[in-house]
Amino acid sequence: QVHLVETGGGSVQPGGSLRLSCVASGVNSDYIPIAWFRQAPGKEREGVSCISASGLTSNYAAFVKGRFTISRDKAKNTVYLQMNDLKPEDTAVYHCATGPDACRDQWTDWGQGTQVTVSS
Repeated sequence: QVHLVETGGGSVQPGGSLRLSCVASGVNSDYIPIAWFRQAPGKEREGVSCISASGLTSNYAAFVKGRFTISRDKAKNTVYLQMNDLKPEDTAVYHCATGPDACRDQWTDWGQGTQVTVSS
């Protein structure tokens, strides 16, 4: 079973940046796609980005495209989400997740999440 732990959240002003990290451990953690999704209070989960098991392909939700970048370091079993030009509407708990169809928003395992707050 895969175990996922997110870190890197915090409070920033609009226009600021944060880098989230997701450390994966467990069986075959190097061979799984990893996605980030977020959930704001009173709202449903929404997929943010995903990176393939190989790390060669990635995708982004329209509302973060051009601002967020996903990457993975297999040597460290870590996936990163670099978030630039943050907006108040990006405020949410961010989770990393995986599953056979993780890049199609079908997640079977996810971490406890890290809070991102964007406000002036």
